[in-house]
Amino acid sequence: MSLVKLLKKKNHKILFTTPSHSQKSFIYKPLKSLYKIDISETDAHNPQQALQKAQERARKIYKTNSTHFLTNGSTSGIIAAVLTCTNAGEKVLIWRNAHPCHLNAVRLAGAIPVFYDLETDEEWGIPTETPPEVIEKYIKAYEIKTVIITSPTYEGIVSDIRKIKKICETYNAYLIVDEAHGALYPFSDRLPESAVNIADFTIQSLHKTAGGLNPTALLHSSCNLNPEKALNMINTTSPSYPLLASIEENINYLNSWWGKRKLEQLLDELELLREECPHCEFFGDDLTKILVKVPELSGEELSEILFDNYNIEDEKTNEKSTMLLCGIGTDNKKLKKLKNALLNL
Repeated sequence: MSLVKLLKKKNHKILFTTPSHSQKSFIYKPLKSLYKIDISETDAHNPQQALQKAQERARKIYKTNSTHFLTNGSTSGIIAAVLTCTNAGEKVLIWRNAHPCHLNAVRLAGAIPVFYDLETDEEWGIPTETPPEVIEKYIKAYEIKTVIITSPTYEGIVSDIRKIKKICETYNAYLIVDEAHGALYPFSDRLPESAVNIADFTIQSLHKTAGGLNPTALLHSSCNLNPEKALNMINTTSPSYPLLASIEENINYLNSWWGKRKLEQLLDELELLREECPHCEFFGDDLTKILVKVPELSGEELSEILFDNYNIEDEKTNEKSTMLLCGIGTDNKKLKKLKNALLNL
C-alpha cells in the first residue's frame, strides 16, 4: 500500500492515541483537510512498511542505492550524510560561504572543517563554480576524507561533479553534493546533469523548484553506505505522514508523462522569455534560475522596480544582478507578466 492510499483509508477506531486532535478537532480551520489525514504510527496499518515501499519505488526511479524521504529539509540530509561517512577527527572540505548546515554537520560529527573559497564573477556579482583542481589541491594538502560541494549554487551555477568525483575516488574521499536547488535535474536533459548517480550522497530540496511542500527533501546514496542509522539519530520518531505522502506523490508526478510534459513546457517558456527580451542579459545553464541584468540598472534597482511597479518579487538580488526562481508551479501567466515588465524597462 502506498502512503497516499494509506492516508485515504477511513479509520473507524475510537482513537486514544497521538495525535491528540483525533483527526476531528480542527484548532486551525484553514488546515482542516490536513488534520483529517494527520495520523500517527499507532492508529494506522503499518505506515512504516508503506514508507519503506515508497522509498524503494523512489530508489528505482532515481536508480540509486537508497533514497530517503526528508521532512526537515536538505539540512537533515546534509547532516545525515556527513555523520554516515565521516569519523571524529577527520577533515572535511567545505565552501566557506556554504549553507550553515555544512559546518554544523561537520561539528556534529566531531570532524575538522577545512574551508575553500570561490571566486566571484564580478560582472554578475555571484560565486563561480567549484574548480576540480582546487579540490584536488586541498585533498592532497590536508588529507581530506569528505568533500561537500554546493552544485548548483543559489543562482544555478553548476560544477563539474564527474571530474570532482574522480578526484575524490583517487584519494579515497567521499563526495557529498548539496543539490538542494537541482531537484528537477533528473527529469530533463535540458537541465544540467544531476549528481544523483555520480556523488556518494546527493541531497535535493523538493520544495525549492520541484513543487514540494516546505520543507520536503530527498537524500540519495549511490555508495555502499546507508544513512538510515544517522537519520534515526537526528529525525523525530513522530514523522508527518501527510508530508511523507506528499513526497511520494511529488516524485511520482515528476516521473510521470504529465510531470515531464509540464517541465518541458516550462523550459520552452523560459527559453522563449530569453529570446523575447534581447535587451536583457541572462546568465547560467539552469533555465529555472532567471539571473538577469538590465542596462543602466543595478541589481537592487531592478529588484525594487519589479516589486514596486509590477508586483513581482524576486528570490535573490545583489548589486549587479537579480535572480527570479522558477519551478513546476511557475505558469505561463506569471512569465508573461515578468516578460512585459522586462520589455517595459
